[in-house]
Amino acid sequence: MASDRSSTSGQALTDSREAEVEARRRPLRHAWDTFSFFLVLTLLAVCFTGWSLIAVVLARLLPRRAGQRLGQNAIRVFFSFFLWTMCRLGIARVDLSAVDAVRDARGVVYVANHLALLDILLLGSCLPRTVCIIKAAAWRNPLLGGGRLAGYIRAEEPLRLIRNAAAVLRDGSNLLIFPEGTRYPAGRMGPFRPGFALIARQARAPIQTLFIESNSPYLRKGWPLWRRPEFPLVYRVTLGPRLPVEGGAEAFAAELGALYRMRLQPEASQP
Repeated sequence: MASDRSSTSGQALTDSREAEVEARRRPLRHAWDTFSFFLVLTLLAVCFTGWSLIAVVLARLLPRRAGQRLGQNAIRVFFSFFLWTMCRLGIARVDLSAVDAVRDARGVVYVANHLALLDILLLGSCLPRTVCIIKAAAWRNPLLGGGRLAGYIRAEEPLRLIRNAAAVLRDGSNLLIFPEGTRYPAGRMGPFRPGFALIARQARAPIQTLFIESNSPYLRKGWPLWRRPEFPLVYRVTLGPRLPVEGGAEAFAAELGALYRMRLQPEASQP
């Protein structure tokens, strides 16, 4: 019995010391995470601005196809470096391993839920030969020069947009679309708009579903870029089924949206 009391006392002392060490580390960890967070944002701003301005010039000098290949590879390398830096600094944990299975895809419409502004960075880092759609109001923004060089598509009048996007798919590039069209507060999912289905049908391209999950509200609707979140940020991307577009575009989009809600928000999808 005396031995049991001694063992219990020793364990309690060990736990107390570990708790004390952890309490001392906590302010240091918070300070390091804060430093790392603003360091990454600064690197992002400098690199993004610098490359965008260079890309504006290259878009005028290079042949279209050469410029697109360069632009797409540059975006993928830059996004990969940004994520690698976050992980090395300990402020993020990212699992994109499931996407390896589709790296060689050509002429595919990637469809993903839209949690936060980091979604494009996550997927852009691991999907080669992939372009996005840029809103018409932002098309001439010099800070989006990298996207224009890479062959991103301008959101124009719907019929022209569908034709242009279908031509890109038939040419062998992939198209990344967030069918919700925007982020929603508190991680809620919005309705899927049918434009992606119309594009896929026009190009006779399959839909590859991608599911994005995260533990953090960082950069969701209403979250400013410079507002520090809790760390580490955890992100995971998994694959869903690859589907042909069948039936009406609106019905297909509604069914696919229901699939996403069932997979990512099962509580909300229950009657």
